[in-house]
Amino acid sequence: MTVGGRSAVETNAPGASLPEHLTTRGFTLIELMVVITVIGLASAAAVLAMPDTRGRLTDEAARFAVRARSAHDAAIVESRPVSLWVTETGYGFDQWRGGRWSPMEPPLGVEQWRPGTAAAGLVRERVIFDTTGLADRPLTITLTREGARTDVVIEPDGRAHVAG
Repeated sequence: MTVGGRSAVETNAPGASLPEHLTTRGFTLIELMVVITVIGLASAAAVLAMPDTRGRLTDEAARFAVRARSAHDAAIVESRPVSLWVTETGYGFDQWRGGRWSPMEPPLGVEQWRPGTAAAGLVRERVIFDTTGLADRPLTITLTREGARTDVVIEPDGRAHVAG
């Protein structure tokens, strides 16, 4: 149908029609809301994927605590004292053999802290787990990286955990 030289679109109302240029399809409100929702979800995923300095330091502290617990377990299983030593740059494990401390083989070998991580204020600390798994003394190691701090506590009963 043509109205005034322009084509018109029929509507359901009797005798009513709109010019074609007014019926050209654009974005509906629903489509715009869907796009905004998708952008919001993508932004949230990007923010969650960003590295968190404290999270990575906490992961390193947890790894250290698990390895300390492994040294505790090794002392019990092998019925030999095992020591854990910690310096500002790393840590390692020794086992009492033949009347002296000998370095342990991997996986309980010497480890360096990841780049940027340090054990605050340490020269060299040592804790010894006896054959029953008890530690000779409690020890708290404070790990630092880029202003973040996390403590790992070794209890007298040999438990090791990240504080906080």
